Amino acid sequence: MRYLLLNQFFAPDLAPTGHLLGDVVQEIASQGHDAAVVCARATYAGAAGGSEARSPERVRVLRTPCLPFGRGRGARLLSYASFYVGALWQSLWATDCDAVVTMTTPPMLSLIGTLLKKLRGVRHYIWEMDLYPDVAVALGVLAPHSLLARVLGRLATYSRRNADAVIVLGPCMRDRVVAAGVPADRVHTADNWADGALVRPRPFPSPKPLVVLYSGNLGLAHDIQTIAAGMDVLSEDDRFHFVFAGGGARRRELEEICRARAVANVSWQPYKAWESLGAHLATCHVGLVTQTPASLGTLVPGKIYALMAAGRPLLFVGPREATAARIIERFGCGWQIDAGDSNGLVQLLRLLAGAPQLAADAGARARRAFIANYDLPAGVSAVLDAIGLRPARRPPASARIAAGQRRGARSLSA
Repeated sequence: MRYLLLNQFFAPDLAPTGHLLGDVVQEIASQGHDAAVVCARATYAGAAGGSEARSPERVRVLRTPCLPFGRGRGARLLSYASFYVGALWQSLWATDCDAVVTMTTPPMLSLIGTLLKKLRGVRHYIWEMDLYPDVAVALGVLAPHSLLARVLGRLATYSRRNADAVIVLGPCMRDRVVAAGVPADRVHTADNWADGALVRPRPFPSPKPLVVLYSGNLGLAHDIQTIAAGMDVLSEDDRFHFVFAGGGARRRELEEICRARAVANVSWQPYKAWESLGAHLATCHVGLVTQTPASLGTLVPGKIYALMAAGRPLLFVGPREATAARIIERFGCGWQIDAGDSNGLVQLLRLLAGAPQLAADAGARARRAFIANYDLPAGVSAVLDAIGLRPARRPPASARIAAGQRRGARSLSA
């Protein structure tokens, strides 16, 4: 079989979607299939996670020129548009395939897969990272009843209904796709993952102060008002320290709020390289994850899996119906706080500061749940099963650690 896989970003770029794709491509190649990856030469906000590794045998990486990816809306749209042009050319004239897998950077990339299916009769699989245009409407980027939103919605639904399979990231996203009219038997759930051989539990830091870490992209889909209000109450309490590592559209906004309110117990760090992720996550007691209620079902925060791999409990500020909240409830590996409930957030943090064993116990449950459900082999196997390949048979994290395998952790920002 010859597979064509499309996504704007690909390893060693820091974008998590590119690393997830890299895991799947490596397994496709290891099973003796040919794979071609169409991606951009430009990187995710100019950031890359290291030198380019040699591609596995049977894998061609076709990097098409496009404008740099930027955080501003205009720069991002120009980058998307330029990648569409290059990706379309590469897909139609630069390579042949039996099946195409399209991801969702840029949005509506599945339309190229639909076109290839119609023109060449290839199989088409859509691997949804974010549901478009739903997420754009939820975040106020598109007016819900605008002509553009309606047109994009119909095109997206047409593409999904005509795909051989649609891969979603969790039950909340599955519910939304099925409700839009995609046959349920063609919607496959494949949770994102991290590499449990690379990101492993390490000793917790000193219990004072309680370190609350947000690591990754802080974007429009993430609640900052609840967090900012809670930090304001605790700003003069030396039992707490808040760390924000990464970037994103709302990172600067939160920095300005903290500066205006003179929040002293907070620090700001850049994105972390993949190889240092385990040590970075080990510096905290609790991993902070957020999601706005409006974005329910349009995305699933991928950073939860690396935190669980590190043996750190989740503190999720977002709706109870979200996949992150369901994981917390199922495994007892953290706590969920409704958006807007800053009082509940403050009370929880004070409880954890006074009883550090609570975080340690929840972190241990998080690691056990991760190994059983969200380690790299499980995630890759679910994707392969959805695209018609036999599941990957890789050793568990303990065996990979013993063998000295050190591959990059993948799911950090959503």
